[in-house]
Amino acid sequence: MENCLMLMFLCYMIKLITSDSVSVRLVNGSYPCDGRVEVYNDGQWGTVCHYYWDIADVEVVCRELDCGTAVKATYDAHFGQGSGPISMGFVICSGSEPALKDCTSYGTGGCNHGYDAGVICSDSEQRLRLVDGLHLCSGRVEMFRTEGWGSVCDAVFDQQDAEVVCKQLDCGAPVQVLGAAAFGKGKGRVWSEEIQCRGNESQIDICSRSSSQKYNCSHDNDVGVICSGYTDLRLVNGSDSCSGRVELQYLDKWGTVCDACWDIGAASVVCKQLNCGIAVSVVGSDWFGEGSVEIWADVFDCDGNETKLSECSISSWSRAECSHRRDVGVICSSEHIHTTLKSGFRIKLHISTN
Repeated sequence: MENCLMLMFLCYMIKLITSDSVSVRLVNGSYPCDGRVEVYNDGQWGTVCHYYWDIADVEVVCRELDCGTAVKATYDAHFGQGSGPISMGFVICSGSEPALKDCTSYGTGGCNHGYDAGVICSDSEQRLRLVDGLHLCSGRVEMFRTEGWGSVCDAVFDQQDAEVVCKQLDCGAPVQVLGAAAFGKGKGRVWSEEIQCRGNESQIDICSRSSSQKYNCSHDNDVGVICSGYTDLRLVNGSDSCSGRVELQYLDKWGTVCDACWDIGAASVVCKQLNCGIAVSVVGSDWFGEGSVEIWADVFDCDGNETKLSECSISSWSRAECSHRRDVGVICSSEHIHTTLKSGFRIKLHISTN
């Protein structure tokens, strides 16, 4: 009998803890980490009014649901109107609260379900893709929204939008923007409202959009993008992994980099990306030998603050006369570097953080 009573008590406590911990959910989104925000209160689920709703509030919801970081706050029942009570309104979060219920709320006066708030978190499934290109980093631009997948009109798409597309897909920088259904016509919707990216956003969903669809677009106007597609980086033929000839992987092919316009800023990014400290020197092919793979002639314009070489501005294929005699090399200030300087005699350089 005593054991049975103890078991009943434990079951009651588990139910109590579970009910108390499930205090927020996302409803009617396309993925688990976006949707209309609903909170559990007095035994039922209710919506949140969008008055004062902002990115700090979204940050709390995304963290509470283990959905990554905040991408966007939505308003005006973007994910449809709820049907239950309106449980919170005039929500003010600092962004550091562990749960939405810990934020300040000032009631629901003047609210209705037309004002239901929503969120988009970073761990939502991919809402962007390039279709029918020659490789994964080129093709027709398609975006996913509540209504499904749709292509983007070329009349409303520019180089800054392409910067965000390539960055979000981890495809480097844009090489070319192509209109007039260069990669074939899509079959879904055509998104024709104007996308207004600055170019530094991490996702296309963060970019602002015009509310009106003023362009008469069809699939004849589907826009396409070709991104640089650099997917990996290595230093070859040095004394360790932090010095050597620079080689980049373009999809499944490795190639050397022409020294045209290559500077210490680009070298700094290479060292940072490889966790090799800072750049010590940029050298030519007489240091680490000539490569035997492809030659990439792109020009990388880095300011040195980027974390990956693919984040630097990359011009279209350089017309400079490149050969393996112009293969560029880099020496980084790794924890231990041993290399050979060629200046009439051999000197052993030892750089150590010890």
